[in-house]
Amino acid sequence: MLYDISLKITYGYEVPVSGGRHLVRVMPATLTGRQRLVVGSLSCQPMPAERSESVDFFANPFTAILFRSAHDDLVIRMQARVQVEPLPLTADFSADLSRLPADLAACWSVDPDAPHHFVGPSPLLAEVPEIADYARALVTPGMTIRQIATAICARIHRDFVYDAEATTVNTTAAEAFALKRGVCQDFTHVMIVALRSLGIPAGYVSGFLRTIPPAGKERLEGADAMHAWVRIWCGTTAGWLELDPTNNIPAGTDHIVVGHGRDYGDVAPVIGVLKSYGGQKTEQAVDVIPVT
Repeated sequence: MLYDISLKITYGYEVPVSGGRHLVRVMPATLTGRQRLVVGSLSCQPMPAERSESVDFFANPFTAILFRSAHDDLVIRMQARVQVEPLPLTADFSADLSRLPADLAACWSVDPDAPHHFVGPSPLLAEVPEIADYARALVTPGMTIRQIATAICARIHRDFVYDAEATTVNTTAAEAFALKRGVCQDFTHVMIVALRSLGIPAGYVSGFLRTIPPAGKERLEGADAMHAWVRIWCGTTAGWLELDPTNNIPAGTDHIVVGHGRDYGDVAPVIGVLKSYGGQKTEQAVDVIPVT
């Protein structure tokens, strides 16, 4: 599938800010065998005093921008064309839960994609006993990692309500679990904590969803803004699997990846600091249009 993607993020400041420094992670990635960034552009208004491009530890590209002069608002625009390849359908070669520790011990890599980075707690995701109990209740002897992940994904989708007003970007996984409602970030964080509580490596995927569904199919939840879903390491043979708990589906050609990390903090679209003392409002608009 070939997509044209446009994103507009607007920050309105209650009091003009006198400067700021931000990291922007919104450009779709090029991933071998998965997707290719054909062309992309990122612009800011006002123009930053300094701008540079780099790659973080998890191999996610980002743009660093610096402002020295006062400004009332900030508008970030991204446009891209991306080619997304279908993920192959394979049999379940994932390890069972009892064999996973041996697979982890046999993996000596500490590369960005190594499962060891995604096993324990991460900066935004502490252990939550209630979520651990929730996950354990779904596991029966002999289940493979893929079966466990699929069961947890389906259960979260069934038990949680998509509600854009219920949570904020700072809502913890424990708070979202207690509410049983939230947005894709909350669904994803709860699922990651559930999987890690079982010793299964799991990470956060930031990206986009197709905004116009194919004929005869329903529109996916979370398509109006940047989306999030889960990566699960299924053992040495099977490798990584991606599931979308917000929609209870495997990631496919409707999912366009921007970056991978341990939790939202590793792949937040915009992070940084400002010289200001007032509040701010943020708006985000996304279009992911198939190219015919």
